[in-house]
Amino acid sequence: MKKNYALVVLVLLTFFVISFLTNIIGPLIPEIIQSYQLSLTMVSFLPFAFFIAYGVMSIPAGILTEKYGEKTVMLIAFAISFAGALLFAVYPNYIMSIVSLFLIGAGMAMLQVVINPLLRTAGGEAEFSFFSILAQLFFGLASFISPLVYSYLVLHLNEDQGKSALLRLLSALVPENLPWVSLYWIFAVIAFLMVGIVMLFRFPKVILNEDEKPGALATHVQLLKNPTVILFFLGIFCYVGSEQGVANWMSEFLSAYHGYNPQTTGAHIVAWFWGMMTAGTFVGLFLVKLFDSRYIIISFTMAAIISLTAALFGSATVALYAFPAIGFFAAVMYPIIISLGLNSVEEHHGSFSGILITGICGGAVVPLIIGFIGDHINLRTGMLFLYISFGYILTIGIWAKPLISNLSEQKRKKQ
Repeated sequence: MKKNYALVVLVLLTFFVISFLTNIIGPLIPEIIQSYQLSLTMVSFLPFAFFIAYGVMSIPAGILTEKYGEKTVMLIAFAISFAGALLFAVYPNYIMSIVSLFLIGAGMAMLQVVINPLLRTAGGEAEFSFFSILAQLFFGLASFISPLVYSYLVLHLNEDQGKSALLRLLSALVPENLPWVSLYWIFAVIAFLMVGIVMLFRFPKVILNEDEKPGALATHVQLLKNPTVILFFLGIFCYVGSEQGVANWMSEFLSAYHGYNPQTTGAHIVAWFWGMMTAGTFVGLFLVKLFDSRYIIISFTMAAIISLTAALFGSATVALYAFPAIGFFAAVMYPIIISLGLNSVEEHHGSFSGILITGICGGAVVPLIIGFIGDHINLRTGMLFLYISFGYILTIGIWAKPLISNLSEQKRKKQ
């Protein structure tokens, strides 16, 4: 098929939007706690609502894509996200925030199912790796920018003079004591614009490779009886849980234990967490060409655990550097777990991928556990749970026995 670079740009833009809407929850948590006087457990239901939508929508999204096509599913996904963001922007209360985040999460899950096969078709199989890396760059860039946008809005929204037209408009729409709600108006506008942008494009027919096609229910049942499948599902569950456990609670931790302002320092450190994760992704791509991926995941996970220890028990200054360092070392975990998992089974890779992606719901569970422990003991103790989730990831490098080793390991064996 002829390459469609305009459609590649649309997919890259979609990656940016997904990340912009997904990774802003962490910086908002201290604000939400203060605004609604919530316990740590109650505020944990916000990321829970968002990420549980992945567990609910991933498989139905694949079915909808098969029946109605990628364009229709993308339009539905952005429309659902628009409705979710607008709902909370108009009715900014705790219950609506949970409903809103579930709807936005459902939309993001649907998009995740569509965009990777679409990127392969639009950019060509030969360039798929390049465009996948480029997509991760856009994803990381949005993760870095969104906390900074939040910081800018809450600091300048209630200024008496010198405001831009955008800030004046948002000031009229947002309650004075809830300036962070302005982000949801931004989300609603972005999602609405994306509906219009997607409608302008003509989509090609995406033909899935054999290993991308989802299997029947019997295939999923067969895979779930395989202990290797369950072990790698738990790997993704623990990775996303660890990532979101750090990202969602670091700003509140810095505020509670070191007195840092979540609107400024907290937001900036969350931004740097995602920025360092993007940097770590590129370092990891280089390292897997040189070393066995199992050794990489062991060494990087150990470094992440050391960084977590420094962040939780070090001084205020140490914590400012240690939290972003966790993002750098965590960057290689997701792609390596996915590749080791897919290389550990001989067939049904499409169904196995669906099971692995469902493990993203770990981002719902681990932050909730941290919040629950935080309420009953304290937040530092709650974040110690991350030793369990990171510890499980560490074991993957020990017990994983892929049928196909990565290129560097194949070269070593030939020597």
